[in-house]
Amino acid sequence: MKTSEYRQMSDEQLSLSLKEVVKNLFHLRFQSATDRLETPSELRKAKKEVARIKTLMHERSLGVRGQGKKS
Repeated sequence: MKTSEYRQMSDEQLSLSLKEVVKNLFHLRFQSATDRLETPSELRKAKKEVARIKTLMHERSLGVRGQGKKS
């Protein structure tokens, strides 16, 4: 899912999708440990997804909401 789609979600929806992605990441790690993971890039994608959601949640807690960098 893209960042713009996450920005349109409510806080509750973001936390639910975070739980879902973390659960998926757990399953991917388990498959990797048992040598059943077909596409190793899925691990990287899931980690980035978790980071993306956590970043948006942190921005909202600070009140930034994606204003970008100030120079």
